[in-house]
Amino acid sequence: MPKYAFRAMTKDGKDHFGIVDAESQALAIQDIRNMGYYPTSVREAKKSDERRARRGKRNLNELYFGGIKTKQIVVMTRQLATLIDAGLPLLRSLNILVQQLKPCKLKDILREISADIQGGSTFSESLGKHPKAFDRLYVNMVRAGEVGGMLEVVLNRLADYMERREALKRKVRGALFYPVFVIVLATAIVLFLLMYVVPTFAEIFTEMDVELPWMTRFLMATGDFLLFEYWKILLGMSTAVITLKILRKIKFVNSMTDRIVLKMPLVGDLITKVSVARFSRTLGTLITSGVPILQSLKITKETIGNEVIENAIQKVHDSIKEGDTIAAPLEETKVFPPMVVNMIDVGEETGALDAMLIKIADIYDAEVEAAVEAMLRLMEPALIVFLGGIIGFIVISLYLPLFALADELSGA
Repeated sequence: MPKYAFRAMTKDGKDHFGIVDAESQALAIQDIRNMGYYPTSVREAKKSDERRARRGKRNLNELYFGGIKTKQIVVMTRQLATLIDAGLPLLRSLNILVQQLKPCKLKDILREISADIQGGSTFSESLGKHPKAFDRLYVNMVRAGEVGGMLEVVLNRLADYMERREALKRKVRGALFYPVFVIVLATAIVLFLLMYVVPTFAEIFTEMDVELPWMTRFLMATGDFLLFEYWKILLGMSTAVITLKILRKIKFVNSMTDRIVLKMPLVGDLITKVSVARFSRTLGTLITSGVPILQSLKITKETIGNEVIENAIQKVHDSIKEGDTIAAPLEETKVFPPMVVNMIDVGEETGALDAMLIKIADIYDAEVEAAVEAMLRLMEPALIVFLGGIIGFIVISLYLPLFALADELSGA
């Protein structure tokens, strides 16, 4: 099918360049108008036009910075569901969203999706071309909605799923803000004391020829190291980060690390709860939307982020392939808590597995919030004691030589 390059004006008076597939120039003009643009020139596309379209070249009115935020995807998904539910065709709904959006990466992607659909692609196929914006879960749920004729229902479920996931992330980030702020502030104070205050005292002690206790000598050596050899710390940290990244790519090391993390006190329990909540909500949402169970498990496995739990899900997937239930192989893995296995077993027996998985996710989301709050309650006094001990050590180390000097002067 011939391609036509066009320049057009948007409703808000901005210039737009793009390419459409059409049988003739007249049909191309009609398609451009259906997309909500007012064409000013339409001609057969050249290779340079296609390259320009792929680069997403825009004029100065459409410059933007940054990527796509999850909040943008959630809002777009909810609005698209509302428009489709109101009876508008998918293509028209997408064009309305494109017109409403300010210049951003998502606006460009929606334009490309709209053009792909106009060229004969399905909505899910078009979404699949943009994996950084729409993950496999999103694409597969949309595909299931297209097949089942309930796209607006699936889009609303997707929006609910992403909103819940982001709400939990916000709560955890908000809870972590205070201890992180205290650590950063205290670290800055300690570094200031070591790099600027301690050298001043060191000069005084040198001039007075005072015999320094080991605490003061250690403190002065630390200050000198930070002041003159800080590059060794930076080099060591960089080497450690690079080494960890390389080791994480080795399957055996990655699996062993994830297993150790799961067995750590407090942290391991928290990660297990987060993984169970993510597993349950993702799998429940996919099954509710009509995605086949085996495909749902594959997608769910990719969202976990811990190889031990991913391997357990893979075993469940392989067992179901052989005709088994979910609960039995899940129990054999010894990774998921017994309560989760029992609830899934009940859900399978009653035919309400999807609803039971969502219920499990709600329970464990609440447990994650409670666990984070409990950890922070323990962390706050521990931080105060630890940081107070460091600052106390610095103060004592600086004043011990002064006390010794005062004793010498009084004795003289």
